[in-house]
Formats: sequence, structure tokens, C-alpha cells
Amino acid sequence: MMKNLLFLVLVFGFYSASAQISFRTGNSQLDLDLNVINAHASADFGTFKADMNVSYNVAEKKIDYMRGSLHMAPGEIYLALEISKIARVPLDNVISAYRTNKSRGWGYIARQVGIKPGSAEFHQLKNNAGSKKGNGAGKKPSHAKMKNKDRGNSSKHKKH
Repeated sequence: MMKNLLFLVLVFGFYSASAQISFRTGNSQLDLDLNVINAHASADFGTFKADMNVSYNVAEKKIDYMRGSLHMAPGEIYLALEISKIARVPLDNVISAYRTNKSRGWGYIARQVGIKPGSAEFHQLKNNAGSKKGNGAGKKPSHAKMKNKDRGNSSKHKKH
């Protein structure tokens, strides 16, 4: 029984590790964050798609096109939308750069639409991905902080 359980854990671990995508952004932390976003979004693509629709005002059909026709992973879809927003360029420009330069990686694609390595825009891209990763890419943010604040406030009100 334990051998079977250990085997399943090892197989799952290997599968998870092999599912990692090399986004090639030029920043290892950003690549890690994008893989977390990708994993969460792959587990519940419907929620991810709805979140991207609301967050970036992009049609769900466009997201389906990016995933189905362009074979973009959810993390790549998020990255394309975020690059479009930060660089203030149409999403179609980012998609065009992606189609032409996919083999060069997302760092190169970002440069093609105006986001330079080390720039304020690049740091914003990294920070936003880190924040999105923390929310589980489409999952509602935790209310634990709010509960702790409420506890702190309630003790202040109990002083008499």
C-alpha cells in the first residue's frame, strides 16, 4: 500500500515538473510566477477566462482563439494581456509579435512592443504577475487579513 502511494506521489511530482513551461522572460522569478498562474488557470480554465475577460476587457472568444488556434498556455494568455495593457498597445500587436517571435521567448516579445528589460514597465509586469499568482489567477483573494483586522478592532472596542 505504501509503495503504491509513494509511486503515485513520484509520478505526480514528475508530471508536475515536466508541465513547467519555459516562458523565457529573462527573469526567473517572473517565469516561476507565470508557471503558478498557468497551473491554477489550467485547473479551472473557465474561471481564468472569466477573470481575464473582466480584468482586461477582452472577449472570451479572443481568449479561446489564443488558446485553441495559437496554442497559448494560460500563463501566456495572461502575459500577452498584461503586456498589451502595460505597453499600451493593442492585443493584436502582441499576438503578432508572439506569432513571429515565439521561439525567441517572451522577453524578446515584450521588447518588440516596447517593454525594455529593467524598465519601470518590466518591473510592473513582474509585480503584477507576482500579485496575480498570489490570488491564484482567477480565484478570489483571501479575506484572512480582513478577519485579523476585525479581531484587532473588536478588542479595542471592548475596553471600558
